[in-house]
Amino acid sequence: MTDLKKRSMFKLATLSALAATALVGCGKTEPPPPPPAPAAAPVAAPAPKPEPLKIAFAYVGPVGDGGWTFAHDNGRKALEKEFGDKIVTSYVEKVPESADAERVLRDMVAQGNKLIFGTTFGYMEPMLKVANDNKPVKFEHATGYKTAENLRTYDSRTYEGAYMAGVIAGKMTKTNTLGVVGSVPIPEVVRNINSFTLGAQSVNPKVKTKVVWVGDWFNPPKETEAATALINGGADVLMQNTDSSAVLQTAEKMGKRAFGWDSDMTAYGPKAHLGSAVINWAPYYIKATRDALEGKWASGQTWWGVKEGAIDMVSVAADVPDDAKKKLDEVKAGLKDGSFSIWKGPIMNNAGKEVVAKDQVADDKFLGGINFFVKGVEGKVPGGDKK
Repeated sequence: MTDLKKRSMFKLATLSALAATALVGCGKTEPPPPPPAPAAAPVAAPAPKPEPLKIAFAYVGPVGDGGWTFAHDNGRKALEKEFGDKIVTSYVEKVPESADAERVLRDMVAQGNKLIFGTTFGYMEPMLKVANDNKPVKFEHATGYKTAENLRTYDSRTYEGAYMAGVIAGKMTKTNTLGVVGSVPIPEVVRNINSFTLGAQSVNPKVKTKVVWVGDWFNPPKETEAATALINGGADVLMQNTDSSAVLQTAEKMGKRAFGWDSDMTAYGPKAHLGSAVINWAPYYIKATRDALEGKWASGQTWWGVKEGAIDMVSVAADVPDDAKKKLDEVKAGLKDGSFSIWKGPIMNNAGKEVVAKDQVADDKFLGGINFFVKGVEGKVPGGDKK
């Protein structure tokens, strides 16, 4: 190696050493490498989402009947809106009040439904049998009176709607003859016929009521035939305790007046329609479902009316007199706050016997067993009070 190269390398080494010394003196040390990142904590798996409550409905008629079953199905839809994905609902329509009802109910249980609603009186015995065999399942029976530890009953005070219809009918009749198409002669239906008549008599003591029975809840041809017979017999305002719109449609065709029942039936006979006595099942269905979801469900009996928002008279015709509308408002207000009672004596049956004494208010036990017609209703209840 030449002296020149040696001197150059020495000079370079000297300058490097001086530069390193200068950097240390100025505090410009090389930063230590960052510590390793701590291991990420394990992420807990999300809790499994609760299975939705499966709810089934057994309907006696078609959902498109425009009346009873249509009203129940509106209540089912209100449930879906209220609870969303917490529930899953289903229904079977046109389930007869026979052995078929038991088969359908057992199938609903087999499909995993834990809350089952049976929506007509004739399901009572089948529901008792199926409930007894399936204790973890909760059953709800509309209009019945028998309960079990996992079977309770619910009903609407339809007689309140019937009374309000009577108030309008009493003002609108020209012949003083009203007509009712009856389904089957159970206390519920008899109570509605009587309450309709009492409402009419409250504004027009001259009225009388004729009844034609069809022996079925949903039978449009028979309902049409019965309505025609009533009109031919002098009735100019009709009400029904059946599930279709046939009575209103018949009144429309024959130039008479009538009411919607269970649901708003205005569209089925706009010229004949005087108002609709409707049932809103949504409040009860929401309560029952919430009870089941929250573990608060217990057997018992529920009977709701105007006070609870379950019964109303809607779409009252424009030509109904103002005094009738005022009376209607007073009745609604009184039923809501408890200051008015439909079944307050003195009330006589159509044989002249006092059935509710003066100033006495009939209790629910009495109302639940009515088997007679009040004064002003023609004929006798089939299989009812013979006195």
